[in-house]
Amino acid sequence: QVQLVESGGGLVQPGGSLRLSCAASGIFFRINTMGWYRQAPGKQRELVASMTSGGVTNSVDSVKGRFTISRDNAKNTVYLQMNSLKPEDTAVYYCNAEFLRAGTLGRVEVWGQGTRVAVSS
Repeated sequence: QVQLVESGGGLVQPGGSLRLSCAASGIFFRINTMGWYRQAPGKQRELVASMTSGGVTNSVDSVKGRFTISRDNAKNTVYLQMNSLKPEDTAVYYCNAEFLRAGTLGRVEVWGQGTRVAVSS
């Protein structure tokens, strides 16, 4: 069993900051890529940022220079530091991770339940 639990969402004013956290727990051998996705009402879910176990990152152009993804492999936790927030960043943010199963080395992809981010004055 593996699961992801997000935290850190909330309501902030434009230009403000939030830090999201996602902690993985359960039985697994290794976590490969971890990332953050977001989905606004009526829109398709999109990748915000991701990071491999080796530290290679990827992010959507709209957040470059404002958001920073990081992870602590020892704590099985990934973070998303969001600065200079804009109203268009408003969405539910979901954590995603690919786990390598213990024993069999099979892979499983897991989603968190999401944490809401609202940017409004």
